[in-house]
Amino acid sequence: MGAVGVHPVPIKNGDFVLLNYTLKVKESGDVVDTTIEAVAKEKGIHHEHGEGAEGTETHRYEPFFAVVGEGWVPKGLDEGLVGLEAGQSSTVDVPPDKGFGTRDPSKVRLVPLRRFRNEGITPVPGIQVTLDGKVGLIRSVGAGRVQMDYNHPLAGRTLVYEVSVHSIVEAPEDRIRNLIHKRLPMVDQAKFLLQLTAKELTIEVPEEAFFLEDLQLAKKAMSADIEKLFPDISKTSFIETYKRPAPPATESTETAEKTEKNKT
Repeated sequence: MGAVGVHPVPIKNGDFVLLNYTLKVKESGDVVDTTIEAVAKEKGIHHEHGEGAEGTETHRYEPFFAVVGEGWVPKGLDEGLVGLEAGQSSTVDVPPDKGFGTRDPSKVRLVPLRRFRNEGITPVPGIQVTLDGKVGLIRSVGAGRVQMDYNHPLAGRTLVYEVSVHSIVEAPEDRIRNLIHKRLPMVDQAKFLLQLTAKELTIEVPEEAFFLEDLQLAKKAMSADIEKLFPDISKTSFIETYKRPAPPATESTETAEKTEKNKT
């Protein structure tokens, strides 16, 4: 129950929101994605949180951050969020043309088996692989040829989102922190120090983020997000401060420290 005299404000395009959702395929009833860890475990799709190759994030169970109407979720879900309120739940059906598109037969191709061998890949039906920079699903393996499906795995499916609005993010600093978290989820967003004026934004990057492989790409993406979503901010700066490590203690220093401790 909200405060007396306070009327909930419906979501509109351009709002910054945090969502929990569970995604099902309508035709089969299969749960294929969720932001809720307990649901993932119950449905057998749980992924352990951690870091994969080259420091990339493998999975994280938490409310999903999106700007409504910006295409950060499928179009049908974007439209279904409009009019909901913080704390409200809804079920949104998303047809293929407003989800991941219809299946395109031209994206199913036969690829010579030697192409996989040249890349050191053992083709197995049902797994996704990256070949020539494109991600595809191996449908079948025959004599010398492999059937690859480059359609999105959910193309042609009607999606059912069981969604709840965790909160609507209002404060500019909180919006910016969530944008940072979207691009660098492996670093605690609270560790980024912000200085925000009417026209300028300065983001101080914590030391633990300095050597992330994709840091520069993430900063570029953050700058583009801020330029688009905060039109009044004309300048965004990132500060990275590299501190000289403290010199190792010398033997005489260590002896003096031990003597001082013995005196106390």
